[in-house]
Amino acid sequence: MSEISIMTLPLKFVNHNIEDFAIQVTFDPIAGEGKVVYNLSLIKNEDLDFAVSILKDANKTGVSVSGMVKFFSSGEKVADFVIPKGLTGICTMCSITFDGLLIRRGIPINPIGGGVVEIENRTPIRFTHIILYEYTTIDPLQVLISQKTTSVTNVMRLGSGNILANIREFHMEAEPLVGSVLDELSSSSYSGILEVGMPNLSLLGVPVSPQYVAIAAVGGTNPMAAIREGGRWVQTQAMKGLMDIREMEEIRDY
Repeated sequence: MSEISIMTLPLKFVNHNIEDFAIQVTFDPIAGEGKVVYNLSLIKNEDLDFAVSILKDANKTGVSVSGMVKFFSSGEKVADFVIPKGLTGICTMCSITFDGLLIRRGIPINPIGGGVVEIENRTPIRFTHIILYEYTTIDPLQVLISQKTTSVTNVMRLGSGNILANIREFHMEAEPLVGSVLDELSSSSYSGILEVGMPNLSLLGVPVSPQYVAIAAVGGTNPMAAIREGGRWVQTQAMKGLMDIREMEEIRDY
């Protein structure tokens, strides 16, 4: 009897997925064109108006990565995925788009992890939970949404609570280049920067490597966490794919 050889594929951790998607980003913040990484969320059709109101509030209060969004009706395709009957698909920008912008400028980055940040009077205080990218095959923010660890709605309404965020680091020699990227983003559709650290100092309680600087960004799935907090069903897949930003529209136009 001949032996059967079984090949097993190696596990792919989230930090590798981030790198794979980030190097494909072509987004130009000044021109407002190019490909961005998107998250795909599913909601029930009857919750669409509620979801739109949450997305608008999230953008207005700064707890979303961007106001750019694209809706898909039941039966429509998002890349190779067909939106199921009775559901609406919502594509929003993923904060990993920022990592892509840094890589395009020749800035090596080290994605650290995603977690929950405590906000007090609209000021980020610290990460209360964090899952390191190099040790998980599931996006940390998807996990934390399912654990009901957020209070995004309270942050939007009262200015205090817990939101989703992620953190990465870069070598301090690249600070001028990173500064130019942040300047470009300040007048673009990307508004997800939460806090920028100092060389060799921890940021929001997360330590950094020697001679490195950390940047925390708002999690792209915060609006979906708020929808869930409102008692509505929502399913989210982070880093679903890449989309030309010109296919998306500003949520304030809905």
